[in-house]
Amino acid sequence: MTRAILLTGGAGFIGSNFVHMLAEQRPDWLCVNLDALTYAGNMQNLAMVEGSTQHRFIHGDICKTEDVERALDACGDLPISVVHMAAESHVDRSIISGLPFVQTNVLGTQVLLDACRARGIERFVHVSTDEVYGSLGSEGFFTEDTTLAPNSPYSASKAASDMLVRAAFHTHGFPVLTTRCSNNYGPWQFPEKLVPLMLANAREDKPLPVYGDGMQVRDWLYVEDHCEAILAVLERGELGEVYNIGGHNEYPNIEIVKTILAAMGKPESLITYVTDRPGHDRRYAIDASKIDATLGWRPRWTFEQALPATIEWYASQVEWLQGLRTGAYRDYYAQQYGSDSEG
Repeated sequence: MTRAILLTGGAGFIGSNFVHMLAEQRPDWLCVNLDALTYAGNMQNLAMVEGSTQHRFIHGDICKTEDVERALDACGDLPISVVHMAAESHVDRSIISGLPFVQTNVLGTQVLLDACRARGIERFVHVSTDEVYGSLGSEGFFTEDTTLAPNSPYSASKAASDMLVRAAFHTHGFPVLTTRCSNNYGPWQFPEKLVPLMLANAREDKPLPVYGDGMQVRDWLYVEDHCEAILAVLERGELGEVYNIGGHNEYPNIEIVKTILAAMGKPESLITYVTDRPGHDRRYAIDASKIDATLGWRPRWTFEQALPATIEWYASQVEWLQGLRTGAYRDYYAQQYGSDSEG
């Protein structure tokens, strides 16, 4: 192995896709995967790397210094870089209670920064979100210089973590990079988010809940493209910089829902409009020209290519999806690893 990547949150949606990408594209790297296995963490997402010498799982919490240090120790004597994905990320849950978001996204990020700074790691990529910028009108795009104006407890906690990362660079010269992405979709996504929720409900002929008038616009980014962008930033990004990552695919939520129904041969009568989310941002749109111009990254997938691939993937993973919806997936880790903290 030539280097170690400490990946936080690697049993989640984007994290597990990043693990799969590293296994294919960087087989000489060791991936040490630190995850607390909250409701959104699923070891079944990582079944394809079980037993691999390239992947080591550490069951632990980024809010606990001892767990972070255990993960750093697992990197051995290899040069270490960090990709920090671990976060509470669902806006609806943050509206119910913001405290878990502050604990994980703010406190956890600072604990991680302190432990990694003490180890003298090479690079620290902080994976954030376009939601820190707030809401756009019908025109314009978010650039890396857009003022942060978060509107939900979730996005506020991510903005706070962004500022802690920025402060580590300016105060200590710590080698950080920040990415801010648009809405992700693709394999292994927990079915509380729009695309997998609609797919799951449509398959079972259940109502598809749509907030308000469904005209909230998002820029949709296929998760494989996102992972490749993060890798580009990790390897070639300029320290201290922020990089926006977008899919160049703006669609209203209702159009996404109708496209899914049409692809699955289901009637639009399944759509059920529900009371809008409090403080719901109307539009997000990313200007990703900086990462294109400086690192040569641009998305490979169009929405017209990636959504059918996503629908097909979920259709082939009925057992995995049912396990999430029933809660059975929580038993997988105990069955595979017992009470051990490493696997």
